[in-house]
Amino acid sequence: MRFFLINDRFQELPTWPDALPDHGFLWVSTTRRAFEVGLSDVQAHLQSLTGGNLIDLHISDLLNSQLPSQYGYTSWYDLLVFRRLAAAAGTEHLFLDDAHGTASTARQALSSIDTSPVGFAVFDRVLLTVHPADCSVRDFFETRLDQMGNADPRAKGRTEEGRSAVNRLPPSPADLMVRIVNHMVDSYLDLRRLLSKQSDYLQQELLSNRHPFTHWQALLDSRNALHQLEDTCEDQRSAVQEWIDALDDWPTPADPTAAREREVLRVRSRDVLEHIERVLGHVRRLESSSEGAVQMHFSLQGNRTNEIMRTLTVLTAVFLPLNLITGIFGMNFDALPLIHTKLGFWIACGLMTSVVLGLVIFFRRKRYLSNH
Repeated sequence: MRFFLINDRFQELPTWPDALPDHGFLWVSTTRRAFEVGLSDVQAHLQSLTGGNLIDLHISDLLNSQLPSQYGYTSWYDLLVFRRLAAAAGTEHLFLDDAHGTASTARQALSSIDTSPVGFAVFDRVLLTVHPADCSVRDFFETRLDQMGNADPRAKGRTEEGRSAVNRLPPSPADLMVRIVNHMVDSYLDLRRLLSKQSDYLQQELLSNRHPFTHWQALLDSRNALHQLEDTCEDQRSAVQEWIDALDDWPTPADPTAAREREVLRVRSRDVLEHIERVLGHVRRLESSSEGAVQMHFSLQGNRTNEIMRTLTVLTAVFLPLNLITGIFGMNFDALPLIHTKLGFWIACGLMTSVVLGLVIFFRRKRYLSNH
């Protein structure tokens, strides 16, 4: 469990503060296990600092590692549970290290997709985040906010870039929460490259004529993973949309600065929703492409079967008259023509050759022996 005070600067505190400063807010970041063990201490300090604490239902939501993305609220805080979309550590190199890809790396990549939930309890001046033990989001924002808030003040004052760096610090717990959620959505870009490369490899193998396709388990895992991602994205979209609706119901601040910050928060929230829509659209395109490849595979197999059957049928039609001729001349009768002459054999061979050539020419004109 770690504590960060964000106002004009960004600083880490050793423990819970006795009181909040006049400006800024407190960010409390904890793993799910630490939150469960220190729950009574968390509740006591939240009551002391904010005048309210977490209700039992929301505590269960924060401790549930299988909970889908959702939004809830009370009169003194808002709760958002958001499942991240990212590849687990090391997974992003599975296909980058293998130029051709294999079915085993595909299954390993799909089984390593990280969709762990991160919980946010947003008070007026306190943000509580509950995340899995291996979550890198907290470390990323700790480094980023430290760079924003603890730059050299003299450098900040000299340039517009320095002054804008100060303004980039989140002014409220809700603003920091939206930034973290946006970062979690954008982390899908790495996963998108991985899934696209894996999907392209499976589709190329599926439509290849060099050897039979045997990676059906990998293809099934791919389709299941895409369905899972689609469900996750839809839950994310619903949760963020509910957050935006609740944000619109907040009273408009009288202070112009606070009103401007509120409008920026709305813009950021709508931007997050737009990013989720893009992710959802990409997942659905991958699903459609996978379904199309499977249908095309079976169409190609059907066409190949038809070509084989057509070839066999033509060969049967060509040799059937020859069997008839040889059957006639093989009958046990003395009065058959040509059987007592020296040229009878060659005349019969010529007759059969003429029949074959005639049938081949006829079938070619009918395009029975053509691929077009």
